[in-house]
Amino acid sequence: MPRQSRIDAPGALHHIICRGIERRRIFEDDEDRDSFIERLGAILSETKTPCYAWALIPNHFHILARTGGAPLSTVMRRLLTGYAVSFNRRHHRSGHLFQNRYKSILCQEDTYLLELVRYIHLNPLRAGLVSDLKQLARFAYSGHSRIMGSVKSDFQDVDKVLGLFDDHRQRARRHYAEFVGKGVFEGRKPELVGGGLIRSVGGWHELSGLRRMKIHFKSDERVLGDSDFVETVLHSASEAKERRYRLKAEGYTFKSVAGRVGDIFDMLNRDVMAPGKQPHRVRARSVLAYWAVHELGMSVTDVGLKLGLSQSAASRAVQRGRGIAEDSGLNLEIAKNA
Repeated sequence: MPRQSRIDAPGALHHIICRGIERRRIFEDDEDRDSFIERLGAILSETKTPCYAWALIPNHFHILARTGGAPLSTVMRRLLTGYAVSFNRRHHRSGHLFQNRYKSILCQEDTYLLELVRYIHLNPLRAGLVSDLKQLARFAYSGHSRIMGSVKSDFQDVDKVLGLFDDHRQRARRHYAEFVGKGVFEGRKPELVGGGLIRSVGGWHELSGLRRMKIHFKSDERVLGDSDFVETVLHSASEAKERRYRLKAEGYTFKSVAGRVGDIFDMLNRDVMAPGKQPHRVRARSVLAYWAVHELGMSVTDVGLKLGLSQSAASRAVQRGRGIAEDSGLNLEIAKNA
């Protein structure tokens, strides 16, 4: 069966899991781990991708993040490609470092955000990298130490997590630590890494019983949430895909979208395409970048090449263009339908 495409949308919460090829180590020492964290922090900050939890294990890592100014695929491509090149150079090796596809599970936030934060941050303890919760609170290679305040990192949204426990920071940390501690003896939770397991009905026994009574639940391995959430996500993803197919069938290309942007901003096509720091030109090119990525499905890398921008600059342009388009109520198709 062919692999299904990943599901992403602005603001979507994702549990990301990436393993080394053939489950080999992807972190040999602290220098590797420090390099990865530095790269991760820079990319998440640059793309304004909120991160709530993460943990590095010798042969894999977990990240809990929300799609921000760039598609998740762009963020992960930059992270994995950049780190693999650095790792291979440092360890005098060649070839693939990671499995071909990282796993990305779109999660229902209200139900699973705190469960996932706890699950991800307990991974180093379960893997034997630390011996107890005290060591975990100081473990530099997990977001738990950031929430506990023993290590600082600007890229992790600590306030979001603590704010779910208490408005007072110290009380929030105490309640958070208690919450994490309660999860130590709960064991592994396959539903949090597999997606599509509708645990809100009470577990496999209850779910099997309901199925025997011909009560069915919508599920998908790419989504973690209750039936209604899964169905809504899949419907939205289907609509977005169908819209892209329709736009392409109707003749929308990067060139025609650039023309539409030129009409909106009263600019010639060549002026839209030409680099420059004038505010009007920057706004126009940003909207073009945003529509090319989110309406046509182009990669940020390809858009950057067409506009003469680096990958990081193209990511920022997409994010800026989204804000401009939404604030101004711009619509790609108005001119086409006029």
